[in-house]
Amino acid sequence: MSLYRDQGVVLRTIKLGEADRIVTVLAQGNGKVRAVAKGTRKSTSRFGARLEPTSHLAFQCYRGRELDVVTQVETIDAFRPLREHYGSLTHAIAMLEAVDQVAQEREANPALYRMLVGALRTLATAPSPMVAPAFFWKLLSLEGFHPILDTCTRCGDETEPFSAFDFGEGGVLCGECARFAGRRVDAEAIALLRRILGGDLRGALTAPPDRPGIEVERLGVAALEYHLERRLRSAALL
Repeated sequence: MSLYRDQGVVLRTIKLGEADRIVTVLAQGNGKVRAVAKGTRKSTSRFGARLEPTSHLAFQCYRGRELDVVTQVETIDAFRPLREHYGSLTHAIAMLEAVDQVAQEREANPALYRMLVGALRTLATAPSPMVAPAFFWKLLSLEGFHPILDTCTRCGDETEPFSAFDFGEGGVLCGECARFAGRRVDAEAIALLRRILGGDLRGALTAPPDRPGIEVERLGVAALEYHLERRLRSAALL
């Protein structure tokens, strides 16, 4: 086994035996890492409390055949405000689950790592109900599913307003095409989505938690589930 150091965000943990945990981490240089943290459920553990979902940490592991072994952990940012606010925590957990489903084991994805750390930091320092929806759409775009928002994806008509979104086609539909396919969506929600993906993310995060924001969130969850071909369990908490 070889020793390596990295930094990452804890995505989830599961119990192993009477005192251990299996920790899943999105690491900057090693992609998604699954590792055994021995003795971390004991009250005498040196770093058990540091290995909690959302924690940003520096760690050291021995590389194993299937599971690595955690030997050292140092906290970079515990993101404590996320755990002190239920709304922020539920949005953070949803982002972690989405990343866990998208990230590949042992395949570095620095852009995804930076995006997750940035989203958690924003959610912890400037809570907004739009952080998670924006993250979902940015994640889809990063993974190659950037939506078409300026022209009908079926007929090419550029006449607005568009009234539906088709997951299979990957974008909005005009009123005529929306009669036969797609999921209905308001023009205001499409406008907000354009701001998120078009360079006005900071402004979009200040949008009030009204109907367009809720639509963008639900549409983002549905789009992720469509491309992942599975349900996001944490989405029920949003």
